[in-house]
Amino acid sequence: MTTLSPETITAITGGYHGAPFDVLGLHAVPGGLAVRTFQPQATQVIVVTDDDGARPMAQIHPDGFFEAAFPGQTGFFHYRLKIAWPDGRETEIEDPYRFPPVLSEEDLYLFNEGNHFKLYEKMGAQMIEMEGARGVAFAVWAPGAERVSVVGNFNQWDGRRHPMRPRGASGVWELFIPGLGAGELYKYQIKSRYRGYLVTKADPFGFASELRPNTASAVCDIHHFDWRDDEWMTNRKDRQSLHASRPISVYEVHLGSWRRGEENRYLTYRELAETLVPYAKEQGFTHLELLPITEHPYDGSWGYQTVGYFAPTSRFGSPADFAHFVDAAHQAGLGIILDWVPAHFPKDQHGLAFFDGTHLYEHADPRLGEHQDWGTYIFNFGRNEVREFLFNSALFWLDKYHLDGLRVDAVASMLYLDYSRQPGEWLPNKFGGRENLEAVDFLKRFNELVHEHFPDVLTFAEESTAWPMVSRPTYLGGLGFDLKWNMGWMHDMLKYMGQDPIYRRYHHNSLTFSLLYAFTENFILPLSHDEVVHGKRSLLSRMPGDAWQQFANLRALYAYMTAHPGKKLLFMGGEFGQWIEWADDKGLDWNLLDYDTHRGLHTCVRDLNRLYAAEPALYEQDFTWEGFEWIDFRDVDHSIVSFIRRAKNFDDQIIVLANFTPVPRQGYRVGVPNLGFYREIFNSDSTYYGGGNVGNTGGLPADDLPWQGQDHSLLVTLPPLGVVYLKRE
Repeated sequence: MTTLSPETITAITGGYHGAPFDVLGLHAVPGGLAVRTFQPQATQVIVVTDDDGARPMAQIHPDGFFEAAFPGQTGFFHYRLKIAWPDGRETEIEDPYRFPPVLSEEDLYLFNEGNHFKLYEKMGAQMIEMEGARGVAFAVWAPGAERVSVVGNFNQWDGRRHPMRPRGASGVWELFIPGLGAGELYKYQIKSRYRGYLVTKADPFGFASELRPNTASAVCDIHHFDWRDDEWMTNRKDRQSLHASRPISVYEVHLGSWRRGEENRYLTYRELAETLVPYAKEQGFTHLELLPITEHPYDGSWGYQTVGYFAPTSRFGSPADFAHFVDAAHQAGLGIILDWVPAHFPKDQHGLAFFDGTHLYEHADPRLGEHQDWGTYIFNFGRNEVREFLFNSALFWLDKYHLDGLRVDAVASMLYLDYSRQPGEWLPNKFGGRENLEAVDFLKRFNELVHEHFPDVLTFAEESTAWPMVSRPTYLGGLGFDLKWNMGWMHDMLKYMGQDPIYRRYHHNSLTFSLLYAFTENFILPLSHDEVVHGKRSLLSRMPGDAWQQFANLRALYAYMTAHPGKKLLFMGGEFGQWIEWADDKGLDWNLLDYDTHRGLHTCVRDLNRLYAAEPALYEQDFTWEGFEWIDFRDVDHSIVSFIRRAKNFDDQIIVLANFTPVPRQGYRVGVPNLGFYREIFNSDSTYYGGGNVGNTGGLPADDLPWQGQDHSLLVTLPPLGVVYLKRE
């Protein structure tokens, strides 16, 4: 006769017992030991011991609860279970309920404290060996659960078969299931202690996912990729150093629509390694920035509504395929930046929302916890475990996938409690202000951790407000980012370039205003995906005039951007002049490169990138006035500006002349600091780029005539809608 009460057995068979290890497995009982297991549908279960002993188990409950007694036995022993099924099959398994806990008390303490920064090696589904058995250790945080089970094909998605062990007050549940391996699909079935809420969730720490619309997580070994990027990783500190101020020209890419395969299919990570990587390298870019490839359910979100914070999307292949893509980029000398989204997450049932029958990851109050515009939840940045989850996601991508930077999306929405909210729709902070103090603290700690663990990695903030010191160290009161997107420059320049040239004289301030604040932050100049969607039109189609003027305007914009202080970012398609807006459901219009005008623009962007990387004057002093000097910004009537860019070697200078009208200017005098011959090293009106070749025939000597505050001057020819770079030999 079993020593268990009928209520206990019913709780196991009914799937609502919250402490299965108290019942199942090997236990001491009066007079000996007993082995218990729950095997629905089994016709017979036998306990097999190491000495080849076999003891049939008695079926205590018709739903499949079995028990075998070992009278007089006192020492715990190793055993296996041989199970007979109605179809005549027999299987022999290790009993998951004979194994001790996997997570240590220190793991749990650090987890609840919010200071465990290698959780991605503990939580989720870890392939391990335990007491001689290979299998998968599962762990999930669900403090509001009455019972949590691992479900998958291996147990017919039956939440009664593999209930997990609760780890005290930590809120963590864990279970080691021997015999499972890579590729196994699984979820967590969670029965909440609140109102009997029952839900099946993907793993928040899942390393791989099923291809949408399926939503299961997949067991995956992410700890043993075949990396061959030692040279890149060894020298990354020099390549990305802001102190040494290296050139950074970023090609922003949506992997699903850069190029498509036959029948409009997605290219795989491995195909992109063979096509996108050499293309970006040939075009002279230094980095690829990927719109979020963290797993997401809806294609149209472009990845910005993330469900899998530790899983590269399965749309393009496996985690190993993504690692191969990163490795190929590094071997080609390209860095990889990931758009990372800690600001919010979607409400999909299989995701983080209402995870354990409570608002676990999000605020319960919608005035704090929901973005009405985006239909998403906002993370509760004041909760240790939630902050820690996001910290681990950031560190995970840098550690396991060797990524070189994280661009944090929607920082402005995190900083302000009233972001896109009307009065009465938000709650002030404890001081009565609109600043989200918990999010500010989160961002500071995020940057501190990233730079502590990966000092050669860059962090970028998409931040569009006047929040001070976004790219200043936290010890000085800043947020700690390396670089901030210069949204003001972007809006002003696109507004200016969109004007008919005859009216630009009235908008000259839009051209020059950015230099009033250019050195208050470490800026990157973005012409991003957000500027070519939602009715804004493509960059080329936003330019005024006929087709010739549109191309000339766009070449001038790119040349001015390259010479302007700040690192550079250009969204895919801009480099050859897409006519139509970006669409995420098809590839770019690569056939446009069959036309001379588009091919010329393409060549112009390539040459600008290469010249930028070759000339220290264009990048070494991006963040200080020492690298920039106006020659003249007052020629409003002609819409002409001129300035000097300087390297750390003060004598290494480039003179930049920009004419934003379609009128060529011959005999235009401009001041320069030194005598000598000034070679024309770039002209956006070159016939190579589709221009009219109006310029200075390779260069010209300076006159000993002071002009515009300079000791000497040049008598130059300025091309229409053109930008010229001159360098003294």
